[in-house]
Formats: sequence, C-alpha cells, structure tokens
Amino acid sequence: MTTAPRTLTADRGDAGLRLDLVLRRHLSDVESATRTRVQAWIENGQVAVNGSLVRRVSSRAALGDLVTVMLPDSMPRRVMSAENLQLDVLYEDEHLLAIDKPAGIVVHPGFGHAEGTVMNALLWHARGWQDIERPSIVGRLDKLTSGIVVVAKTAGLHAKLQRAMASPECEKEYLAVVFGRVNVARGEVALRLTRDPSDRRKVVPSTTVGAHSLTRFERLGRVAAPTVGLSLLRCRLVTGRMHQIRVHLAARGWPLVGDPVYGDPARAASILDAGLAAAVRAFPRQALHAWRAAFTHPITGDRLCLEARVPADLDQLLSASGLASLFERSVRLHNPANMSLTGR
Repeated sequence: MTTAPRTLTADRGDAGLRLDLVLRRHLSDVESATRTRVQAWIENGQVAVNGSLVRRVSSRAALGDLVTVMLPDSMPRRVMSAENLQLDVLYEDEHLLAIDKPAGIVVHPGFGHAEGTVMNALLWHARGWQDIERPSIVGRLDKLTSGIVVVAKTAGLHAKLQRAMASPECEKEYLAVVFGRVNVARGEVALRLTRDPSDRRKVVPSTTVGAHSLTRFERLGRVAAPTVGLSLLRCRLVTGRMHQIRVHLAARGWPLVGDPVYGDPARAASILDAGLAAAVRAFPRQALHAWRAAFTHPITGDRLCLEARVPADLDQLLSASGLASLFERSVRLHNPANMSLTGR
C-alpha cells in the first residue's frame, strides 16, 4: 500500500498533549483516523517529529513541533467545506491575513464542529487564490474568546509565521474583565501549566510541574461593585499555553467574568447593585478579548501592528460596570507601544 506524507505544526492547544491525541485533533478530516489506528501508525514508525521517528504513543508534543505522518493513499477523507460566512478582515497581503473572530465561533473543524468554523469561512475567502495557496491558522482562540486570529496563506509561510508569533519581539495583548479589586498596578503570573489528569480538556496551575508559562498584566481600571469588585486588565502573553490567561488570573484570585470552566459564578450573585449583578450574570462567555498583536512580518520584515475593536457584548459590560470611562481614559493617556508590561 502506498503512503503519502501529511505534515502539521503543533499549536498552543497541542503543547504537552500526547502525540496520538495531537494527531487525532489535526486529522479530523480523515474518517478512519481512529485512536487505535493512530496509535498503530506511531508504533509502526509512520510518524516523525521534527524529522525524527517517534514510536512512543505517550510522547508529548511541544509548541512549534513539525509532525509528519505517513497516511495510506486510500485513506478516506472528509472534505472540509468552504462556507460563505462573514469574515471581519483586519489586514491582508499576498502572504498572510488577520481577522477579528467573534465569540462563539470555533476556529477549526473538529469532531464536534464539522461546519460553521473560521476555517470553513477562510476556505470560501480563499476560493480565488492560487493553487499553491491554502489558509493555515497560526495559533487558536478558544470558542468563547473574541479577537485577532492570524492566518498564513501557504504551508511554507506557516512555520515562519509561527516562529514570528512565538518570538519575544511579538506582543499579544488581551483585555480581561475579572472579579476582584486587583490591588497592584501591574505584575506577572509565572505558574506552570499542565493538563488536568481527571479532565484533559482543562488545565491546572502548578509551581513544580508542567510547562513554563508567563503572563504579564496591567490594571487599566477597577470599580467597587460591592461586595465583589471588578477590574479591567490588559494582559500580555509571554508564552502561549492553552487557557493560559484564564487559568493564571483565576489562580491569582481574579477569575474572568463569565468563564464557564475556571470562573466563579457565585461572585456575580454577591454584587449588591441589582442592575450590575444582572449584567454580569447575563454576560454570555468569558470576558476575554484578543485586542492587539504586533510582530515582524516574516517576509517583508515590516512591523505589523493590529487591533481588534472591543466587541459589543464586552463594551456593554464595560459600560454597565463603569469600567468603560476608565478604559477610554487609559487609552487616551498612554501610547500602547510605550505602556510597560515588564512586571517590575
């Protein structure tokens, strides 16, 4: 039986994950890529990581790993459909593009989301591209997180763009509304992150085990919201682990408003202002927005600075809480390029 290579790049959702699970996640278009068959491919020497054969199913992937699997040519595949769905394109050139993803939309098709994803919309957007071009998403946002998603137009650019996005020179900034009166102007969270052994869909923090993870933050505003307190933070990812900001802030005692996994819904019930309490309880997702991204273009060498406007649902939450005016004042008073997020 003849085989054909399939190469994928491990993203932040794959970091620390078993190799068989990584392959299943990326081979959602291969109908017969069951867990048993994927494990057999690994054990039979059909899978290489960064050019070296790997035969241990339990081997772990790292961010940026190039994983090649030899698939039988006859392996039936699902056809990923192009769908005429709206895309809010923030930037596009002949090499890459960036979009503003709304909350509630899955980035890439998977076993539970075959249609209606950002990737389906990108395939429609790319229908007039050259034959060698195909959209490839660099990094992912959670379904319930809004904001910037960067896309390479060719497989060759994907790895270069991923390296650029993982570089210390890359700035990835998020807006987060959290419970609690954050009592420091700025700081950092350096807890390690690892998969929850009882639920692989979750991440847990640790001081001793897991992948090194670093989030820097700056307080843009806070309000009393008796008796709970609410704060608006600007967070910068130094590393890009799965659920990193959500887990790091919760570990500091500042869970994101609306977070269905790491949040604390009881705090909303403790807000004395009935109108504000209702607005917080009604917020439909984690209050996290990938606001700004700045990185060096891997082809032109230019510095790209992208910004995704605050979405309507988050804007309404900021207005209801009184954080909107504090946010606007902070943006007016500070040039974002000069705002310090060093943690010192």
